[in-house]
Amino acid sequence: RMASHNMTWISYPSKNLAFNSPEDIEAFIASQNIISRLMHCYIAFFVPTGLIAGICILIIFIKNYLQHRLIENLDLLILHFTISNIIIIFLSFTVITRPDYLKATHLACNVLSFFFNFSYFNSQYVLILTLLILLLKRFPPRTALSKATQRPMLCVAFLLMYAFCLSLTAAVLVGTDNYHLETDCQLDPLFAWPEYEIIKFTFGFGIPSFLQILCSAILFAKEAPVEAPALQQHIRTYPAAYIISLTIFICRLFYNIMILFRTTFKLQKSIGTPKNELVMNIAEIVLFCESCASLVFILCLHKPCK
Repeated sequence: RMASHNMTWISYPSKNLAFNSPEDIEAFIASQNIISRLMHCYIAFFVPTGLIAGICILIIFIKNYLQHRLIENLDLLILHFTISNIIIIFLSFTVITRPDYLKATHLACNVLSFFFNFSYFNSQYVLILTLLILLLKRFPPRTALSKATQRPMLCVAFLLMYAFCLSLTAAVLVGTDNYHLETDCQLDPLFAWPEYEIIKFTFGFGIPSFLQILCSAILFAKEAPVEAPALQQHIRTYPAAYIISLTIFICRLFYNIMILFRTTFKLQKSIGTPKNELVMNIAEIVLFCESCASLVFILCLHKPCK
């Protein structure tokens, strides 16, 4: 067993403070106030807005399906993306206890983490598939790839299986000890092995971001066929996907950088400082805000919803 897999030593800096000066106390109180205010702002404004937008999108798609008995490829993917983000918003209620943390057993925390990662990976990869389909609309394809994207149900089934396998791998890497013990729980558990964060960064941000950038590079750099609409026209036709793509990249970049910082602390056998903990908490709330914002963008900008 590797030494790094024994995570019994780890705890949150805010739970382990030795106040050596009045400045330490003031800094601690200030960081607790910041996270508390951010949490209240998120719960009061972002959650209702995101959930109302998500419910409206679901109603519109169900109504359209009942009327036409048909759902377009793109709409199916956006519906899948919407459901993933609604699940993330519901799981984000775990931040209500901030600046403290949700109390749960290691097992319960791992189960919450599994469902969070399942929705997280799902939303990331369904966006990549959406961007790929939009790319194929602009550059009429002649490959097996185009045949695959013409069968969206098959693509969604594959994505669900892929996200399930990644989430299961992450759940194993949270660690298999102390399942019955109570702990401070975050959706990315602090007590997870360092490999957990490395896998999450690689498959939840590194690979998808590379694919996002690749799709964007082809879109802007490759010359479209004569019959294809102008680039500005193409982007104006599908603005929701491109705005969400940019929003997800920015918010998840910040979040994943903080996850990597947390890994380096674990490998150095350090718990970090209250300031590190504060920034990690801010990054988590920014990630949840992105899910709410994405649903609002779909409702306001996606043609069937408009």
